[in-house]
Amino acid sequence: MIEMELNKIVIDEKRHDQLIVLKEKGGDRILPIVIGLNEASAIKLKISGFQPPRPLTHDLLHSTIENLEASIDKVIIDKLEENTFHAKIIIKTNSGETKTIDARPSDSIALAVRAHAPIFVEDEVVKQSDVFNKKPIE
Repeated sequence: MIEMELNKIVIDEKRHDQLIVLKEKGGDRILPIVIGLNEASAIKLKISGFQPPRPLTHDLLHSTIENLEASIDKVIIDKLEENTFHAKIIIKTNSGETKTIDARPSDSIALAVRAHAPIFVEDEVVKQSDVFNKKPIE
C-alpha cells in the first residue's frame, strides 16, 4: 500500500462533480478523484478550520464512532472498477478489535480529515490507474 495525503481540492460550483487530488507521501505520484460537491465542501470546510454551529454529517459519524469507544485507524482506497474508486474505513475499537467498513472514497477522506487518519491506496489500484503521473495538477 502507498500512503497518500490530501493535496488539493478543486471546487467548481457550476459542475456537479468536483476533484480532490491525493499525493504520494514522500513521492511524486498523484491520484485525482472525482467526487460530489457536498463531499468536496465537507472536506474543504474541515481543513479550512470552519466550525459549524451544529455537526455536519461527517462530523456526526466521526463523533458517533468516538462515542462508541472506537477510532478511525486508516482509510484504504482498495479498488478501481469501471472508472469508479472503492474504499474501506478501518475502525479500531478500544478492545483492539478491527472493523472494516465499505465506503466511497469521498466519505472516507472526509472522515480521515476529521480523525487525522492516514490515507492509503492499494498497489493494484496504482497499477490499474492511468491517472498517476509525475506532474502536479494546476
